[in-house]
Amino acid sequence: MVQRVTRRFFGVVAGATVVSATSGVTQAQEDAKAPKNGPTESPFERDYEAPGFKPSWKKPQINRQLAQDFVIYAHSDLEMVKTLLEREPGLLNAAVDWGAGDWETALGGASHMGQKETVEYLISKGARIDIFCATMMGQLEAVKAFLTLQPTLIDARGPHGFSLHFHAQVGGDAALATLDYLQSIKQIELKPVPFIKKK
Repeated sequence: MVQRVTRRFFGVVAGATVVSATSGVTQAQEDAKAPKNGPTESPFERDYEAPGFKPSWKKPQINRQLAQDFVIYAHSDLEMVKTLLEREPGLLNAAVDWGAGDWETALGGASHMGQKETVEYLISKGARIDIFCATMMGQLEAVKAFLTLQPTLIDARGPHGFSLHFHAQVGGDAALATLDYLQSIKQIELKPVPFIKKK
């Protein structure tokens, strides 16, 4: 018999499996067995009226560990990204909360690492492009359109707090015009990016 879960765990947007249909183990029980350095959920109890809409949860959520691995591999290993996405297409837009709302998708990770080939692959599969990705790829007109729509995006922060300027830096030569444009709107001191190889 499956135990009833009194609250949902949202470690990953695509999600962790809340209840194992075969073992009847709740996510809380699984978390209790997890290594102490693993993710923990912040305590929460509603102090407001619950939403009127009740989700149906017809399909199992994607495993949190699998989503986490997918996002990590997107930082540096395109072949593993392809392998895992072929295995589970639902990973494409999965996001991991590294803590305190630091949400990251595979596209976000590949973007701030300057992994253009991985970014192009993920977009070709339907990943949701954002201003950070467009900035790293040197898509100047797209970046201008975003900032025309909402000028305060100049101060937007991507995963781990990386700025638009940082994303333009990791974009290399293809993003130089985009970096110049960002600097013309808001000039900041550009610090060296440690993982960019010097020519």
